[in-house]
Amino acid sequence: MKNILITGGAGFIGAHVVRHFVEKYREANVVNLDKLTYAGNPDALADLEGKKNYTFIKGDVGDAALVARIFATHDIEGVIHLAAESHVDRSIGAPMVFATTNVMGTLVLLEAARAHWNGKWEGRKFYQISTDEVYGALGKEGVFTEETRYDPHSPYSASKAAADHFVRAYHDTYGLPTVVSNCTNNYGPGQFPEKLIPLMISNIVAGRELPVYGDGTNVRDWIWVGDHVEAIDAVFNRGEVGETYLAGGGNELRNIDLVRTLVRLVDEAMGREQGTSEKLITFVADRAGHDFRYAADIGKIERELGWRPKMSIEEGLRRTVEWYVGKR
Repeated sequence: MKNILITGGAGFIGAHVVRHFVEKYREANVVNLDKLTYAGNPDALADLEGKKNYTFIKGDVGDAALVARIFATHDIEGVIHLAAESHVDRSIGAPMVFATTNVMGTLVLLEAARAHWNGKWEGRKFYQISTDEVYGALGKEGVFTEETRYDPHSPYSASKAAADHFVRAYHDTYGLPTVVSNCTNNYGPGQFPEKLIPLMISNIVAGRELPVYGDGTNVRDWIWVGDHVEAIDAVFNRGEVGETYLAGGGNELRNIDLVRTLVRLVDEAMGREQGTSEKLITFVADRAGHDFRYAADIGKIERELGWRPKMSIEEGLRRTVEWYVGKR
C-alpha cells in the first residue's frame, strides 16, 4: 500500500508507529491525522516535517468532511486507526467524550473507507488498534485469547469494544477488508504522564506521593512500545483480512511490584541511596470498576505472523526511566 492514513499519530503509540512507517517504508506516503488534544505531542515528530513521504494534518477523526477529503486527496489505501481517548480515569468522569471519539470517530473512518474504496477491496486494509481491556478481567489464572468473550467494565473499554464491533460488522456486512488487534499495556519513552509508569517516574523524581490503587495487587501485562510497533507492522502488512490478533509483552507485574521497581530504578538514576523513595508509596481508594488482571495469549500472532516481543521488562523500564529523568 502506497498511501497510508495513520490516525492519532501524535499520541504516544501513534508517534512511534508514524516514525517507523515513514523511516522504514520510504516508498509509502504516510498521512498523520491528529486532533492534538492534551495527549498529542507534535514535537515528537518535528524532525519528520519536510520529508517527502510524510504529511501531518491537524483534525478530528469525527469530522466526516475532512476525513473524506483526506481519502480523496491522498487516495488512501490503508488505514491504521490509533486515534482514541484512552485514559480509564477520564472515561469515568466523561464517558460521552469517549463514545464520541472512539465510537463515532471510528464509524466516520469506516464510512470514508467504504465510500472511497467502493467495493475495490484488493490491496486495501482498515486496521483497528484496540485494547485487551475489552475482554474484561481475569482471575489469578488464565489468559485472554482471540475467542474470549467481550466483557468491558469501564466507559473506555466499552467504547473500544463498540468500535471493534463496528469494524467487524463492516467486514461482515459490506466486505470491507478489516483487521483488529488487541494489545496489553504499553510503556516507553514519550508516554503522557497521566499513565501509571510516567506518572510514578515523575513523582519519584519530584519526591511526591506515589498513589497506588487498592492494595496494589492488580496485575497488568506490559509491552515495550517498540515491540508493539513491530506487531502493528506485522498485522498491517501480513495479517489476514477479517482476523483478530492479540499482542502482549509476557511481563505480568502486580502494580505494587512495578512501582517498587520504578522506585529502585529512579533512585539509581538520580544517584540516591536505594530505597530512598519507598516512603512515598501511598495506597488510595480503589478505582471504580478496576479490573483485577489482564494477560494475553500471543500464540496466534507468533504462529501466523512470526512476531513475538523482544524487550525484557527490566531493560525496558530502565530505558524508560533514563528517558524521563533525562528530560527533567
